[in-house]
Amino acid sequence: MQSESSFNNHFLIAMPNMVDPNFSHTVTYMCDHNDRGAMGLVINRHLDISLADIIEQVGIDASEPALNSIPVFQGGPVQTDRGFILHKPLGDWEGTLPVTDDIGITMSRDILEAIARGEAPEQFLIALGCASWGGGQLESEMAANAWLNGPADPEIVFDKPIEQRWTLSAAHLGIDLDLLSPDVGHA
Repeated sequence: MQSESSFNNHFLIAMPNMVDPNFSHTVTYMCDHNDRGAMGLVINRHLDISLADIIEQVGIDASEPALNSIPVFQGGPVQTDRGFILHKPLGDWEGTLPVTDDIGITMSRDILEAIARGEAPEQFLIALGCASWGGGQLESEMAANAWLNGPADPEIVFDKPIEQRWTLSAAHLGIDLDLLSPDVGHA
């Protein structure tokens, strides 16, 4: 059961003063949050590889030339050797964690095989690695003003230019990051 304070289907936006190189100027789409911890994918930091590279590396035959132009994201510093596919609609894949009634995160090979055949979900984002927090850790970081958070916008996740997602996600919450002091929370 999801608690009232769950950050599922929320953006976690790094404050301008974030110094952790894993999260500086990032926006993370939160996939799971409960009393045991939280997990999400950074949606605005791509790697220098394409989906075609991943498909080839895992030994899947691909006939879609468009795979060369699909970026792979650095989803976070945890499990960097594991692939995560955030997608819409939810679909019927093995190993899917529903985030909403329409968005899921899948970690199984069947979705990669479908994408390689040209049978991809309508919208998807591929990431290596994820961001995760232990129980209470994210809440402590929120209390220390490390993050902004608010409801996610799927259009920002799937459709907007990668380099604009950090500022657009904050603007979606009514916040202009350029107007925030780097010393937020300090007197």
